[in-house]
Amino acid sequence: MKCPFCGHDRDRVVDSRSRNDGRAIRRRRLCAQCGRRFITIEEVEDKTLYVIKSDGRREIFNTGKLRRGIQIACSKRPISVNDIESMVQQIESELNEGFVKEIESRVIGEMVSQRLKEIDEVAYVRFTSVYRKFKDSEEFLKELRELIGRQGIS
Repeated sequence: MKCPFCGHDRDRVVDSRSRNDGRAIRRRRLCAQCGRRFITIEEVEDKTLYVIKSDGRREIFNTGKLRRGIQIACSKRPISVNDIESMVQQIESELNEGFVKEIESRVIGEMVSQRLKEIDEVAYVRFTSVYRKFKDSEEFLKELRELIGRQGIS
């Protein structure tokens, strides 16, 4: 922590006290350079992430909902629980790294789709058909043709 008086970045904590029912800590510090005391307050940063749904509604990001969607797409497929958990953790980490307050559900859907495409094509098609809300069999077949075309299968 930089001293507000001299700008030196070495200090020592003299006293710490809890504040706001334990949600913050007040620390009294002593600058190693100029010897003056100053106070800092540390608080937990609110990292609530809101998901913007396709109809414009906003809801709090729910890891359980993400996990369930992936599990449904992967049911009866040779994908381990560890692989699913790893995918959920990767997506959560990526969302936390960006530290945005809001994200469109479409972006999360794309993150899941990309990962599923890499590990299991059937799970990918299952998830994508629900996530993209295919209206008829033609949209479904179009996606399958694109998937087959990327593999070079005729």
